[in-house]
Amino acid sequence: MDYAVNSSVGQSLVMQQVQAAQQVQLEVYKEALDMQKDQVQALMASASVEPQLANDGMVGTQINTYA
Repeated sequence: MDYAVNSSVGQSLVMQQVQAAQQVQLEVYKEALDMQKDQVQALMASASVEPQLANDGMVGTQINTYA
């Protein structure tokens, strides 16, 4: 009888440890996704800026030739 109780308690403790480890992994994964989301948003914001025409010289004052 004691063996069955000890086995059940041991399995319960192992399951709690596994669940705690999974929660930590999930939080790290969410944090990594949030960081990637922020990086993509910053990249998209910088890519949407209209290119400026050149202010001097003979090239690029009418048509953006730097793109």
